[in-house]
Amino acid sequence: MNKKMCGKRSTSLFLICSVFACMLLSSAGCQKKIENTVSDSLDQQKTIEEMVVDYASYGTLADDTVDALLKELSSADPGAGIRWTKIMDLWRSPELGQPLNYDVLPDGLPDTDELCIVVLGFQLNPDGSMKDELIERLTVALNSAEKYPNAYIVCTGGGTAEENESATEAGEMAKWLEENGIDKNRIIVENHSITTAQNAIFTYDILTSLYPSVKSLAIVSSDYHIATGELLFASEATLRAGTPGKEKLQVISNAAWQAPSGTLSTMFQAGALIELSGDIETAFDIYYDNYDIHDLPPLK
Repeated sequence: MNKKMCGKRSTSLFLICSVFACMLLSSAGCQKKIENTVSDSLDQQKTIEEMVVDYASYGTLADDTVDALLKELSSADPGAGIRWTKIMDLWRSPELGQPLNYDVLPDGLPDTDELCIVVLGFQLNPDGSMKDELIERLTVALNSAEKYPNAYIVCTGGGTAEENESATEAGEMAKWLEENGIDKNRIIVENHSITTAQNAIFTYDILTSLYPSVKSLAIVSSDYHIATGELLFASEATLRAGTPGKEKLQVISNAAWQAPSGTLSTMFQAGALIELSGDIETAFDIYYDNYDIHDLPPLK
């Protein structure tokens, strides 16, 4: 091989090596960027968890800590800061779930297909039949659907019958409404959720993708469950907003059955908000009382 050819080969080899080295550096840079992004996401999730659990545990005593954590979140991600500030403001508001409207939706709501009545499910009997509490919720929904005949009705709830895998809360609810005179074309079935947070997530998916006319939601449930339902459905819309403050769905009202008993703690609400944020494992630790708040830093 002559010197000229060797020179060309050396130059080519140098170029190939240079390109390969650049590719390695670029790959390392991309990997580092991915690692930093993952680390930032984990830090933000940790901030959200601390903030939510602190408020659930200590109430207004945690206000200063919550505000400091919101500021920290806003510095890291302004969009997330705006969304979670709105969520926390709603959760901390005495107006959440108020006023409670018993037995039927109030006057003055849109009498068009802009309105959707969301009926929250309740665990089925082992054989798949509905418990009395769920039938009472459906009675409230029926009264409201008759008052607003142009509104859609979402039945939401998955399979919770221990001895009947084919039965779902939403499926049984929809059948009951049809049997009581509601046009099946008005009824929307969400039959995969097993938590109230999933009620909100899956209902949002269905409404925004298949029912674009719907803009306003009215939550129907037992009275002790209304505030939680309003919080989660409004929060899911806030978290999904492409631009903070531009939610596709708004929770505007409620109708409740007056239950003789029943409560939902703020810690349950915290678990549900954490589930909406994407951390299902921590959410279920809270639901099943396996979460130790002492793992978090003390209040600031």
